[in-house]
Amino acid sequence: MTRGPGFIPNIPFDIAQCESSFPPAYEPDQTSTEDKQLTDLLLKRCQDLTPTPQEQQLVTALVTQLSTIMDELIINPAAFEAAQFEELRLVGSYKKGTMLTGQSIADAVIIFKTLPTKEAIQAFKEYLVEKMRNSDLANARFLTSDIRTYGFEIMAPGCSMRILVATMPINLKKLDPELHLDTKVIQGSLAAVRHIRWFEDNAGHTSIKLLIRLLKDLKQRYEGFEALSPWIIDLLAHYAILNNPTNNALPINQAFKRVFQLLSAGLFLPGSAGIIDPCEQGRVRLHTSMSLEQQDEVCCTAQTLLRVLCHGGYKEILGYSDRRINFATDMSRWGDIVVAPSDRAYEKPENVSKGSSSESDDDGKSESAKVEI
Repeated sequence: MTRGPGFIPNIPFDIAQCESSFPPAYEPDQTSTEDKQLTDLLLKRCQDLTPTPQEQQLVTALVTQLSTIMDELIINPAAFEAAQFEELRLVGSYKKGTMLTGQSIADAVIIFKTLPTKEAIQAFKEYLVEKMRNSDLANARFLTSDIRTYGFEIMAPGCSMRILVATMPINLKKLDPELHLDTKVIQGSLAAVRHIRWFEDNAGHTSIKLLIRLLKDLKQRYEGFEALSPWIIDLLAHYAILNNPTNNALPINQAFKRVFQLLSAGLFLPGSAGIIDPCEQGRVRLHTSMSLEQQDEVCCTAQTLLRVLCHGGYKEILGYSDRRINFATDMSRWGDIVVAPSDRAYEKPENVSKGSSSESDDDGKSESAKVEI
């Protein structure tokens, strides 16, 4: 009996990979007026999305205080008897430099040497808040805190800090769901540490961070992009900027268009080569964390917005328009052209419950993804 060829991934059409076969209508050393207008508008949008110095200062003060307290605990473990700690790692948008204005949230993973019992986490939360209230923080007396599924959150006026609890990998098999945090939640927190290490080594280019902010903004305003987790957005921005024959960073206007082109061509559809997660073993494809319905929604939304973009609707896509319609779901007119939303291709079987999927349910469904890190 002979074996079949197995899974052969399809590579979606990507004009950036074969640009020499499709020369532009103008000379390479020239820039069209539309390209310049788009670039200027993208930079303006990024500036509008960047937190103010005051917002960043509030978050930095919380992070600095946390780092000081954790340094003391790691050096002097006897100061807190309920648990011992291995490491503090800043993760998420604050560490990456991709925070959005109005979302002044810092994320930190605290790795326990001991097993993270629920009682120890509660005691640690109270210990941290008490130490911070006795510090020189400007708004220390207004600090509040709440237990979360991933650990806990410390909130101050104008900012907050999410503490994701993890433990050393060797302890994962010892976890008891009745006593400790859920294993999947802790694995998600450890994944966040791997993600930040990869990001610092590979995605420090300014254009990548600009594009990440733009994509996060699109996700907030277009429901069809809701399934794009922060990690998917990070890798998609990195791919759009740097994955080309020259390995040189593309201009932000080209990379922005390329994101819509890639998603429209089926980069995140079943059977696609997609983007391999560099932090997971076994060549895990990013889009398999989304359900089939979500993959279809992402593709359809990108196709509709790409048509709007091609007819000069970049101001509308970026939110600089007085037209009160959703350009991804409603018909819109551009001169003599009417852009209609793409039809969904996926039909959910009647016997499949909402939210289920035959695909892998790994990164996109983890608790770390839910807290938007």
